[in-house]
Amino acid sequence: MRTRESHPDVPAPDSPWDEIEPGLWMGGHEVARPSGRAEPVVVHRQFDLVQTLLRLPGHGPDPGVEHQVWPVPDGPLDGTQLAGVIRLAEAACDALDAGRTVLVRCFHGYNRSGLVVAHALIRRGRPAEEAIRLIRSRRSSWALHNGLFVDYLRAGLATARMLEELAE
Repeated sequence: MRTRESHPDVPAPDSPWDEIEPGLWMGGHEVARPSGRAEPVVVHRQFDLVQTLLRLPGHGPDPGVEHQVWPVPDGPLDGTQLAGVIRLAEAACDALDAGRTVLVRCFHGYNRSGLVVAHALIRRGRPAEEAIRLIRSRRSSWALHNGLFVDYLRAGLATARMLEELAE
């Protein structure tokens, strides 16, 4: 499974993670330093729940922190992968409702994490376009630059999942 498309023009983010709405954070596994070099980001105990869509060894979180891992490619998703994204968004909403902090992360914290976070925002009542705008304003203009993921969000993940399963 390919987990990261090659986009040499996509810069590493300036911050390891950003708060999209209270308690809901989006981030990645590397950050740009003032020198221009990208450096790894390690999550320790900053969050109550960490959801990882691309697992890299040594990037945390610390033992005892709830960690949900669901590998997702930065490309077309099948019905099973979309079902996992939906479940992660539901778990993030449940954690937020319980007053917990949540980090959703992928490589840069732009696309895969954006898909989960946007679906969580939609589940919490925001229209898709508003969720996409909010993520881009809080995380980066590069967030959700994967047009297919934006299409999934606009159609609704349940609909996209059903269509993908019919095609399989």
